[in-house]
Amino acid sequence: MKMLRYALLFAFIPLVLAAQDGFHNPVIPGFHPDPSVCRVDSDYYLVTSSFEYFPGVPVFHSRDLIHWDLIGYCLTRKSQLNLEKAPSSAGIYAPTLRYHKGTFYMITTNVSGGGNFLVTASDPRGPWSDPIWIDQSGIDPSLFFDDDGKVYYTGTTPWDGSEQGIYQFEIDPATGKKLSPVRLIWKGTGGRYPEGPHLYKINGWYYLMIAEGGTEYGHMETIARSKSPWGPFDSCPRNPILTHRNVRGQSSPIQGTGHADLIQAHDGTWWLVFLAFRPVLGNWHHLGRETFLAPVVWDKEGWPLVGENGTVLPEMKAKTLQQTPETSSAFLEDFDHEKLSLEWNYLRNPDSFYYSLTDRRGWLCLKGNPYTLDSVASPAFIGIRQKHFSFIVTARMDFEPGRAGEEAGITAFMNNRFHYRLCVEKKDDGKKYVVLTHRIGSYSYEVSKTPYSGHLIWLRIAASPESYFFSFSSDGMNFTPVGTGDTRFLSSEVAGGFTGVFIGLYATGKGRTSSAPVYFDAFEYIPGDNKK
Repeated sequence: MKMLRYALLFAFIPLVLAAQDGFHNPVIPGFHPDPSVCRVDSDYYLVTSSFEYFPGVPVFHSRDLIHWDLIGYCLTRKSQLNLEKAPSSAGIYAPTLRYHKGTFYMITTNVSGGGNFLVTASDPRGPWSDPIWIDQSGIDPSLFFDDDGKVYYTGTTPWDGSEQGIYQFEIDPATGKKLSPVRLIWKGTGGRYPEGPHLYKINGWYYLMIAEGGTEYGHMETIARSKSPWGPFDSCPRNPILTHRNVRGQSSPIQGTGHADLIQAHDGTWWLVFLAFRPVLGNWHHLGRETFLAPVVWDKEGWPLVGENGTVLPEMKAKTLQQTPETSSAFLEDFDHEKLSLEWNYLRNPDSFYYSLTDRRGWLCLKGNPYTLDSVASPAFIGIRQKHFSFIVTARMDFEPGRAGEEAGITAFMNNRFHYRLCVEKKDDGKKYVVLTHRIGSYSYEVSKTPYSGHLIWLRIAASPESYFFSFSSDGMNFTPVGTGDTRFLSSEVAGGFTGVFIGLYATGKGRTSSAPVYFDAFEYIPGDNKK
């Protein structure tokens, strides 16, 4: 029986028309870093980086810059995105999205293979073209279409020992060919890692906006301008225009602000989308870098003023565009459709042999392959981003492992070296157990092992800001706790990297293909302040 009680609950969550004098940050919660935005009339489209996850570069749509719907991905084929053996936090780095004369352009870097490239589409939902490769090293490429028809590529320091700064050349976006020499156009204001450049033309000035300080607690956004796209660029006297580097501790729930993109709305107002993260107790963050929004006004000298004196708050007071109705942030996947919901991601390029929605109608079938969640490979895994500090996830599973070592279950996954997993596994004694395992760096240990004889089982992860709570049930109603795990161990401060936690389903044969598949009937993600 499907777990419809939660689906009914979702139906009664009201759709609220938000007020027009404020909004809540982040506007896209969970692991959605490096946002880039463009506008087509009164429609807004935004992309974020995706690293080792597939498909790559999620695409969002909004009518108000506040409420965003996932509508697709730019990179949905291996010919566009080869992630084979890409380490954690490698793969796709920061993208830039632009629209020009009926065509969408997305330019980015696959640091694990190929380097910088762009793809195009007439519809942001796809399909997108195969890559147009660009013979230029460095990361964070951006495109600017000037009024005279020239197009500029702006990026970071090439990987050839060049002086640190922002580099630029004229490009043919149809071929990726360079049409001018590569020039260093601005070194920034002195912060380390000048990156994330975007060039704009506003009121006759060319504005160059970049991130500095590293994508961590010292992150900041700076801006300069010139009468020429080649410079020289004069730095804004108030730089950085956005930073929380001097606002630390639990009193400031938002940190690491930077890597921004500027957009003028259809009503003439200006806005900034940017990344930041939300530390727990001021000390660690595990949801990843998220997408935030701030209003922008221009001073009489023509410099942008961002947010509240260069800082932002979770609750922003600002006149907004006409806001669209809010929808429930809960997520239910019943696996009754021909395709998985867009929210699901794979680790690296999936092999379709190990996934099926037709083997057993209404169920997701995973066939465990030789890879485990510890592997730098593509295990049989699908996951969604953790978007809330507190939630309950419940998955109904039918699994009868054939050989010792075969396992399947649910995971709170940061990367291959830092994750928790709750599974059903057959041990060497021929018996099945519900096992909770912690993978913390080089250490992997079983926290608990409980005998279990049934085929059907409900696996649950509940979360608070500080902890994950693991339990299971044989009837979907009465759950047995089996252990906890600190969120701190899945944070960037401990696990490293640039991603955030995924909540996923997986199966593995631990060195060989599993002899028996696992079936999942439903997956429910319910945000809330739950600790059981």
